[in-house]
Amino acid sequence: MPSRVFEEVVLPHLDAAFNYARWLTKSDADAEDVVQDAAVRALRFFSSLRNDDARAWLLTIVRNTWNARFSRVGSADEHMVLDDMKDDRPDGQLDAEALVIQRQTVERVQRAIETLPTDFREVIVLREIEGLSYKEIAAVAGIPIGTVMSRLARARERLLALLGPDLARGGIGDLS
Repeated sequence: MPSRVFEEVVLPHLDAAFNYARWLTKSDADAEDVVQDAAVRALRFFSSLRNDDARAWLLTIVRNTWNARFSRVGSADEHMVLDDMKDDRPDGQLDAEALVIQRQTVERVQRAIETLPTDFREVIVLREIEGLSYKEIAAVAGIPIGTVMSRLARARERLLALLGPDLARGGIGDLS
């Protein structure tokens, strides 16, 4: 019974855990390892889940697993940059030219995010890609909400500087 509850509560969040780990590690293989270790830890400590927010709880374990793994090996920023982060799903609403422009824009934004320092990249990914609240980000990263807001503001400023005002006005999302 406990493993079934774990499957219902935690396993639906594995995609988010992998996405977060991939942004942290910048490597699919390393992300898979981190998520596998985090899932084992989550299963072992499932009884410590006190609230209904299994997603934030699992992402916290992913972050701690990543920190433990890469603090011994070296900086995660030394690993290869992801080439396959683009979204290749066809969008039937766009014509071919608009689709090419959209893909180029997505790739440019992803490259810009990858250049951010880990602290900034982490809060941007958790907020803008994973959709976590400031409170959830603070819990996952183990930092005060004020620090979350400050890092988000500075990360957004850096992204806007990297991407330029033309791309920012072109609708890259809620980065301002």
